Amino acid sequence: MENKSFLLIDKFINYLAIERNYSENTINSYQSEITKFALFYKEDISKANTKDLKNYLELNNQLSSKTLAHKISSLKAFYNYLLREEIITNNPATYLIRPKNTLKLPDVLNLEEVSLLLDININTPYNARDKAILELLYSTGIRISELIKLEHANIDFDSCLIRVMGKGRKERIIPMGDYTIDALNNYVKNYRPLINKRKNNYLFINKSGNKISRQFIFKMIKKECLKKGIKKNISPHTLRHTFATHLLKNGADLRIIQELLGHENLSTTQIYTHISKDKLQSEYNNIHPRN
Repeated sequence: MENKSFLLIDKFINYLAIERNYSENTINSYQSEITKFALFYKEDISKANTKDLKNYLELNNQLSSKTLAHKISSLKAFYNYLLREEIITNNPATYLIRPKNTLKLPDVLNLEEVSLLLDININTPYNARDKAILELLYSTGIRISELIKLEHANIDFDSCLIRVMGKGRKERIIPMGDYTIDALNNYVKNYRPLINKRKNNYLFINKSGNKISRQFIFKMIKKECLKKGIKKNISPHTLRHTFATHLLKNGADLRIIQELLGHENLSTTQIYTHISKDKLQSEYNNIHPRN
């Protein structure tokens, strides 16, 4: 890959970070996709044409429509940037067509499964921490990236509120329920001081006294599900989906859910109406005597 390609990718990444204010995860995702194309093309990527892009995408045609759509979106964004900066005069990605994503409804826990997952016996500081993490994910619907960055100062115990820095560095305030407040109080007052070896400000810390990782939370949830006999494919995002679905099912306004989740567009939040309709159809088919 030519040095000029590296420089163009670096400039694009700086543009996303400084001018577009994109999150670190989004920036890394774009950088990864454009670098993969540059490694495939091997020459100056500002010289690539539409045929070159299509040849690259054909190598990836076994991927899911969602992954392929992301690759095309990344290429379009990159070449739009080059066109905007007048580095190129024609955009080779203009005629790339994103595949249509089939709506894949995420797994959602029912109330019984939620109760099972959150029923953790507290014998160690780490039990208390894990329970507080799970209660917080289900009670607030925050993203895993938001959770691992939380600091002690983000929690207002008196007002039962949490302050979260979301995508695009947009702050939002989310209320917490009594169970979550109790779990956090227990962890923060009775157990966190025992494991906070490095005296850092992060709310959730690992055995080394450092900030917990995304990988740890995924593994912890899988372990708890296995222990409780929950056979669904559960991740931190599942608890976010469950939070929103249970709110909607109990009559919450869609715009309130949008605000709590930190979605920029209401259309993103509307997936939960599809989940509820799907559940309604399933229950109808199971119950109605003529089905």
